[in-house]
Amino acid sequence: MQHKVIDTKDVVIRFAGDSGDGMQLTGSLFADMSAIFGNGLSTFPDYPAEIRAPHGTVSGVSGFQVHIGSEQVTTPGDFCDLLVAMNPAALKANAKWLKRTAMVLMDADTFDEDGLKRAGLGEDPITELHIEDRTIIVAPITTLTHESLKDSGLDKKTIEKCKNMFTLGMACYIYNRPMEYIFQYLERKFGKKKPELVEPNKKVLKDGFNYAANIQAIANTYSIEPAQQPKGLYRNINGNQATAWGLLAAAEKANLPLFCGSYPITPATGILEELALHKSLGAKTVQAEDEIAGVCTAIGAAFAGNLAVTTTSGPGLSLKSEALGLAVMTELPLVVVDVQRAGPSTGIPTKTEQTDLNQALYGRNGECPMVVMAAHSPAHCFDAAFNAAKIAVEHMTPVLLLTEGFLGNGSEPWLIPSMKDYPKIVPPFAQPNTVYKPFQRDPETLVRRWAVPGMAGCEHRVGGLEKNHDGVISSDPANHEMMCRERYEKVQRVPVPKLEVECGPLKGGRLLVVSWGGTYGHVSSAVNAAMAEDCDVAFAHFDYIMPLPSNTADVFANYDKILVCELNSGQFVNYLRAELPQFKYAQLNKVQGQPFLVQEIVDAIKSNY
Repeated sequence: MQHKVIDTKDVVIRFAGDSGDGMQLTGSLFADMSAIFGNGLSTFPDYPAEIRAPHGTVSGVSGFQVHIGSEQVTTPGDFCDLLVAMNPAALKANAKWLKRTAMVLMDADTFDEDGLKRAGLGEDPITELHIEDRTIIVAPITTLTHESLKDSGLDKKTIEKCKNMFTLGMACYIYNRPMEYIFQYLERKFGKKKPELVEPNKKVLKDGFNYAANIQAIANTYSIEPAQQPKGLYRNINGNQATAWGLLAAAEKANLPLFCGSYPITPATGILEELALHKSLGAKTVQAEDEIAGVCTAIGAAFAGNLAVTTTSGPGLSLKSEALGLAVMTELPLVVVDVQRAGPSTGIPTKTEQTDLNQALYGRNGECPMVVMAAHSPAHCFDAAFNAAKIAVEHMTPVLLLTEGFLGNGSEPWLIPSMKDYPKIVPPFAQPNTVYKPFQRDPETLVRRWAVPGMAGCEHRVGGLEKNHDGVISSDPANHEMMCRERYEKVQRVPVPKLEVECGPLKGGRLLVVSWGGTYGHVSSAVNAAMAEDCDVAFAHFDYIMPLPSNTADVFANYDKILVCELNSGQFVNYLRAELPQFKYAQLNKVQGQPFLVQEIVDAIKSNY
């Protein structure tokens, strides 16, 4: 069979297997290697929702999808060109994501009677799953890994853990990936503590590569050229790490110590873990005993003069709601990061959704306004966190930053910025030894001054009871209404960037497609695809939700209909209907714990066109 190397614009690879098969590591290494090579990329880790799902069952399948390209990549891809299925359950769970031209790589050693039974498959899974027309490569990966490492001195269990490296070697051959980065990773990971694992892993990686090069089943391999991107230093970064670094950058620009009080919760824990690594940068972290303690320690840290942060997901945000009311009432700077997941209650904790928007906007007692923002990509989490901290500090208000499991765990190349390009953050500190009234406001911004313990002459009380401008507890009806209106108006006066039409006609269009949060990449890709089919459609995205950009109504007025796409039952579109009822809205909603498919949005555009 004559071998061909085919140049292609982009490919999507999905690695899938049991939680112990190392698919998350395999996918991460493939992505990092491609990032270093210069490809555009987007990743989508797909974890099982059960902590210890039965081995070999569909509920225990762990997946990692990587989309790499020679141009900018904005989504992990709808369907895959290569599926690596380490067992029958992985094949069953992911067969629906195969392109018609896809290749399937299966570990033959796991497709025995017991493995098929656990997955709920019959004797002929290829026919049963209707994938006979794909390129099927059935390789004895487990057996070949044992053969590769039979003289390594490693025990059977350790050898079997290396089969993901054999698989990764095969993928490197198929897509012409350089393996030097993986060699360096193995040396960093095992070089000091387990040096005996370095060479065996290198060997099995190379043996996987050579095996793929020598079997006749792989007729073609593929080359994906580096993307043309702005010059600079890049790294692959996930959203949780970017959020943590954005907060660290904000603390530096504000010249404030950073404090994070949080309780571990999927999928937000990575932010707390990342901040805990950076004590040298002045970060202080507390892993509290519960969600309430986490936010209350952060409020105390804000009172003491820190850039205060608490991180959580939907169930934790509901537990924090009373304390968030305290933060609003005391008008202290606080950043609350909610990495959204599928609910309600525990829901599907490892899956992504946008179902916390109503809670972010309204989920507190009384008149309790907060700034609400959303990040739109893993790399954008850095800027979103920085800007959330800037608003919180300079406007003396809690800010709720919404990200999503898809963003927090997903990754993309990030152009490492220079901090000289970021603005200073100026805390509105009170002046010692002056007449200090805790809730006396700036006449333009309505921001009160920040007095921290130790400021001479600025002693005062804050708390959950209503007070007047002098800081004296007051139950006067007129004062209470005035303070409620001032707190609301202060949020409304926060300056946020104008809404921009990112593509399509700026005026006189038939349809404007709107998104918020992590749907950005999918919706922008879909709008561009629809425009290529001559649809009169435009696209605008919201990073700022409360307050809305001041020109929102002006932008909407240029279009006959507004199509709002979101991963919930219609929370943002209903908010827009309440705030801007004069426009005609349509909606596309999905509540499946999964991102949109680009094609789903294209179909919605055409049906509303």
